[in-house]
Formats: sequence, C-alpha cells, structure tokens
Amino acid sequence: MKNSYLKWFKGKVKRAITNYGMIEDGDRIAVGLSGGKDSMALLHVLNLIRREVPVNYRLHAIYINPGWPVDIGVMEKFCHEREVPFTNKITDIGEVVFYERNEKNPCALCANLRRGAINNTARDLGLNKLALGHHLDDAIETFFMSLIFTGQFRTFSPVTFMDRSGITLIRPMIYLTGQTVETLVGKENLPVVKSLCPVNGETKREEMKNLVSGLSKQYPELRTRFLTAFQTLDPTNLWPPMVRRHPVSKRGDDS
Repeated sequence: MKNSYLKWFKGKVKRAITNYGMIEDGDRIAVGLSGGKDSMALLHVLNLIRREVPVNYRLHAIYINPGWPVDIGVMEKFCHEREVPFTNKITDIGEVVFYERNEKNPCALCANLRRGAINNTARDLGLNKLALGHHLDDAIETFFMSLIFTGQFRTFSPVTFMDRSGITLIRPMIYLTGQTVETLVGKENLPVVKSLCPVNGETKREEMKNLVSGLSKQYPELRTRFLTAFQTLDPTNLWPPMVRRHPVSKRGDDS
C-alpha cells in the first residue's frame, strides 16, 4: 500500500513536470527547503524521480534562515541521507520584518525578502531553476486571496521565469492537494521541523486555508474543478475590456 501510494504520487509529479516542461537535461535545481511537510516531500520525491528518468538533473537544497532558532540538524541529515547538498543561508529577515518594520501584516514583506534571498543564493551557487513545494491547495488559496483582497482573478503559474535573477521557478507538486502531501509524509515517515514564525497560524493565508477547507466539505469536487479551471481558462468567458473609461462624476454632476 505504501509503495503504491508513492508510485501514484510520483506519477502526478512526473505528469506536471512533463506537461509544463519543468525539468530539462542538465538542470541544476535549487529546492527551497523550509523543514515543513511540503518542501520535505518535494525534495524526497524529486530525489527519487531523478534516479528513474533518463533526464539528468542535480538538486541543491537551500534553507533561508530568517534568524530565529530552528533545528537545522534535521534538514541537514535529511539532505545528507539523499546525497543532496544543503545550504543554510542566514539572514536578518526576522529582525527586519518583526522589529525594524514592525509590520502589522508581515507575510507579504517576509515572502518578498525570502524570495529575493533564495533567488540570489541559487544564482550564486550556479543553479538555474528553483523548485518550491506549492501544491493545488496553495494555488486555490492564492486565487481567493487575490479575489478577496485585490479584486483580481489571479494565482501563481506552474512555471515562471524571473528576469532579475535569471532563475526559472517550478512547482512540481501543483497537481497534488495538501492532504495528499500530508499523507505521503506520514507513509514515508519524513521528518518535519515545526515552524517558529511568530504569526504562524494567524495569517490571511490561514484564513484562506480554512475557507477552502470549509467549501470543500460542502462541495467535495471543489479542488478538482479548480484544477480544471486553471488549465482551461478562456478569457472570452469573462467581461471584455471597457471601450472607454469615464471619469468619476463629481457629486451633483448629472453627466
């Protein structure tokens, strides 16, 4: 049962990689490691897949250390057992976000700083791609965050080329749900490092996670429907651009 689940899981990852051309022969791939279940599962599976496919690629795990205590040893051992190089990039992101800037909504700034740090680290290490552990639930939650807080239909793409760093960002677990990732972590007995972020579990992202979870209980096919929608988006089904934008009328102006 364990091996069949792993085979099914790897099949989903391989399909995403193939469908979106994520990995090519000779790629040097940074894997963003946080110690959480998603990134640990991603590194584990990419390491297994590279031994099974005719495409030759290398992996290098990178942890962006925000400056607060974390059990680095667990991640180092995890990578060492898989013969994957590990880089612990120490930063002052935690200090900047929570003390210098004292952000009321720190997640956006933290994410931007970590993104810049991991892109620069990957580039300095001579890596050309960055794999992140985002899955289908993350894409759906991002969609709702964009819709509710900015009024836009947007989510992230399976593959994104970043001009500034020259790094291509890939998300190989995009066809999998958060629950399937959690199940794999349990079946494979993968270690997980507890997040010590001061706002862990109290973010807008967590609100969206709860929203998607609630909707899925009422509509069990929600995640599958979203995956289909993301893959088959037809802009003609939405409103066309306005022909002419009228200025906002002043109070008392009948025009």
